[in-house]
Amino acid sequence: MSRVEDAIRKAHAAGRGAFVGYLPVGFPDLQTSIDAALTIARNGADIIELGPPYSDPVMDGEVIQQATQHALAHGYRTRDLFTAVEAITSQTDVPVVVMTYWNPVLQYGVDRYADDLLAAGGAGLITPDITPEAAGEWISASTRTGLDRIFLAAPTSTDERLDLVISSSTGFVYTVSTMGITGERAALDQAARTLVQRMRARGARSACVGIGISNAEQVAGVIEYADGAIVGTALVKALRDGGLDQLAHTTRALTGGTPSARFDTGN
Repeated sequence: MSRVEDAIRKAHAAGRGAFVGYLPVGFPDLQTSIDAALTIARNGADIIELGPPYSDPVMDGEVIQQATQHALAHGYRTRDLFTAVEAITSQTDVPVVVMTYWNPVLQYGVDRYADDLLAAGGAGLITPDITPEAAGEWISASTRTGLDRIFLAAPTSTDERLDLVISSSTGFVYTVSTMGITGERAALDQAARTLVQRMRARGARSACVGIGISNAEQVAGVIEYADGAIVGTALVKALRDGGLDQLAHTTRALTGGTPSARFDTGN
């Protein structure tokens, strides 16, 4: 079992859904981004999702775009990702996955990227802009290294597409709650619940829902039917506006939505 899936199962055994927290590497600076990841780990995150800054973030909303642009303007380089992952994983057992657009991986070299991520203690990649049929080199590298490969499923995905995503993913399937870019929304689409139900029927082991989740009530709503909830914008905004103290407070508040009678408490 992968470290990511193991973290999800441990959360379930504790009577709650998993909480996946996203933060950009290098915001507001490299060391603070490392401290921020450790902060969410120490305040309830089951999985840390790190986002390397990218010059053309087609999926990210305004808050995350501004944070990543700040990091790039202040000298972020790809090698900083591995520095951050190593610093984080040396201080916590919470698994670290990297959510990256595909072009930086290609430019770095797929096998080299996989090897350096593994050496730094990373657990896998979430790849939002590459489909399984175009990811043969990454599938080979992840199989060789044991890194998780997490592909995305959307409400518009056909059954055939879901079959391919489910069979190609390890750790969990990143389930897009609504079409569009990341960011806070007042309500999550019913489409997310339907999508998870479709994936369950097609054999998905773990599905975590992201995009648009910004408070504990929405986390709890997702945990009613999914294995975990993914939050990014609310955490980045907390770090931006109130530093590590506000980030800790926000993480605790969000993880307050994860307990659920759906899961065995181990009693």
